[in-house]
Amino acid sequence: MYSKINTESLIKKSQWLRKEIFEMVVKVNQGHIASAFSQSEILISLFYGNILSYKKKSPNFENRDRLIISKGHSAMGMYPIFSDIGYFSKKELSLYGTPRGKLRIYGDMSIPGIDSTSGSLAQAPGIACGFALAAKRDKKNFKSFCILSDGEHYEGSLWESAMFASHYQLDNLVFIVDRNKQIILGNSEDCLKIEPLKEKWQSFGWNVIKVNGHKFKELIPALRKAKKNKNKKPTIIIADTIKGKGVSYMEDVTRWHNTMPNSKEIEIARKDLLKNCIHE
Repeated sequence: MYSKINTESLIKKSQWLRKEIFEMVVKVNQGHIASAFSQSEILISLFYGNILSYKKKSPNFENRDRLIISKGHSAMGMYPIFSDIGYFSKKELSLYGTPRGKLRIYGDMSIPGIDSTSGSLAQAPGIACGFALAAKRDKKNFKSFCILSDGEHYEGSLWESAMFASHYQLDNLVFIVDRNKQIILGNSEDCLKIEPLKEKWQSFGWNVIKVNGHKFKELIPALRKAKKNKNKKPTIIIADTIKGKGVSYMEDVTRWHNTMPNSKEIEIARKDLLKNCIHE
């Protein structure tokens, strides 16, 4: 049985996560803040909303659910969480992006908690399919989760994975689209239209759930439903989000995909991050 959703504690955790990410990145002037912020509630739901199976202080726990952030430039959004659940010390966060630390902008498998190196868009979905198929063939109970970006829908390898998962009836596989409608070049629909996304995924034989990606009362029931799924179809959750969520001047502005704030902008962001940007 799932417990009642404690949105208040999850909202506080989201606020904490954004602050941690921001300070970690601006210290070394390296990282993709806006991309990490749009997925924050997704990650908080997975790790603190009783969705993912994992064991604190044991990143290699054999029966853990697997999770890959396919848009690897935002994988560093998991680092504060990994520290919080004991995969490595908080000191590592202060060494992010430096030669003395193990944490890099793009996650790789040398980092405790990272299940697959990612970064080249649309390669991770195939790996997530492999995890799910292996679990079925080995009669393991773990689930395979993969967080996708808008831009990955331009890649043929994503749709190959979609066909593969449907063919092999991988109902232990969950994709989550961080649908912030932004890519490095601009609005995703202006660069190459990907809508109607729900109907496309349904046509590939997937269960499709659409939610507001910043509302825990929508995200967590969708993730619970996906995790319990046994209808021989994989599930994708399309989570509508806002890139740069939480910092006023970053929200839905393309240039902040990989731009670093100056000293004045850093102070504005810090004030913004003191406020709660998420509401029930």
